Amino acid sequence: MSILEIKGLTHRYDDKDLFVKSNLTINNGEHIGVVGLNGAGKSTFINIVAGKLVQDDGEILRQPNLRIGYLDQHATLDRSLTVMEYLRQAFSYLDEINSRLEKLYENMGSADGDELDKLINKSSRLQEVLNDAGYYDLDAQIKKVANGLGVNKFGYESIIGNLSGGERAKLMLSKLLLEQHDLTLLDEPTNFLDVEHVEWLIKYLNSYNKTFLVISHDTIFLNQVAKVIVSIENGTIRRFSGNYDQYLTQREILNKQYEDEYNRQQAEIKKLQDYIDRNKARASTAGMANSRKKMLDRIEVMAKPQTVYDCSFSFPYIELNTKDLLVVEGLKIGYDRQLIPDVSFHLKSNTKLWIRGTNGVGKTTLIKTLLHRIPALGGSFRFHIAAKPGYIEQDLYFENKQDSAYNVYNSAYPRLSQKEVRSALAKVGLLGDLAVKPVGNLSGGEMMRLKLAVTCNSPSNILILDEPTNHLDVKAKAALKKAIADYEGALILVTHEPDFAEGICDEVFDAKSK
Repeated sequence: MSILEIKGLTHRYDDKDLFVKSNLTINNGEHIGVVGLNGAGKSTFINIVAGKLVQDDGEILRQPNLRIGYLDQHATLDRSLTVMEYLRQAFSYLDEINSRLEKLYENMGSADGDELDKLINKSSRLQEVLNDAGYYDLDAQIKKVANGLGVNKFGYESIIGNLSGGERAKLMLSKLLLEQHDLTLLDEPTNFLDVEHVEWLIKYLNSYNKTFLVISHDTIFLNQVAKVIVSIENGTIRRFSGNYDQYLTQREILNKQYEDEYNRQQAEIKKLQDYIDRNKARASTAGMANSRKKMLDRIEVMAKPQTVYDCSFSFPYIELNTKDLLVVEGLKIGYDRQLIPDVSFHLKSNTKLWIRGTNGVGKTTLIKTLLHRIPALGGSFRFHIAAKPGYIEQDLYFENKQDSAYNVYNSAYPRLSQKEVRSALAKVGLLGDLAVKPVGNLSGGEMMRLKLAVTCNSPSNILILDEPTNHLDVKAKAALKKAIADYEGALILVTHEPDFAEGICDEVFDAKSK
């Protein structure tokens, strides 16, 4: 049974057609993965489905009273609430029913006869609803889901204002799952999850009997949870049955057919236009030229096949041969308290270290301590005097979101010529309009490509990368992995993706809470 139908969806963003007269049906109980390259319009599509953005044209027909939940990782939370108070909001409708029930009990004290019977019947029905929903054991229900995502690691009495970005993301996902919407929309839900929590989420979603749409660049995750793939490409929204691997096979065939059809149409348009241009000025052939013009005007021009900009990264290396590139001894990290046990490790000039651990445990804090961005609480660390780090932080923050990618890069390297800046941006797939549009209008993947482009122009002998794959599409992720593998220097890599780290790193440091 259909719960949502899209008819003739058309939407333009920043002078680019994201969707043109696209149709899609979403059925009850379907588990759908949404895919597309960075900037294709996946998040825009989700926002339109959620009703948070109005499309330019077309209809979104939602089943009456359809409850839609959306994981918005940029949402503002009440920072004064405790974790449990926030999660309890998922059941606020039960609190309202309980309040009505208590009011009925109060009224029973002064009622009799038929009025009392009515109140008793009403209260029985409300009590049944509360019992069926497990209202008197809500904390256990909440913890069953929230523990699976690691919320118990930072505590149910913790104040939201004291949580890290990753912890807040876990909290929002927990509440969304607890709310059991008819249609749940998830935008990159695994970005801030650890391996064990991704595995829990896979099991949870596979047993979920309602409908969800999930945007993800994690193809392993999609293969395990999606039974339908919705692809956004070439201005169209297309539906494929099967998981991600099955979609790739079907997509290759369809894309070849589309490209052939587009080329045939372009050849026909050129032929008609050439005839019109040659014959419109002569009286004897003007009528035929006008006839061809009408034929041309009736053609519904196909969108040009999406240009898949290849990207490549390369990190220039300053040679340094030493057994003591970085020595960390008994380092204590944290803010007002120590987050993890004393840290000790030793990096040679070619060591590639994977730092792994649960979100919020202190991985980013460790990185920022090593970079002198926050003070150590004790212990020591020392870099070789000739060490030159290259750093990518996971935060996509830009000081001025109205700056273009070109201006951001040019500000970092003001001595470069316009041609050199354009060339560097093109190398990471930021060509044409992408180079000059405001960074605030770029997709998350395009922002990360820009940050990587800036780092790629600065020679280093140790790369420090904090969740660099967040938001990157499949092509960009593969290009980054190759660049890191080719890099001759040392590496400190924080990532929640084991398949990314395992092909690169030769040592592991497990960050565990104190």
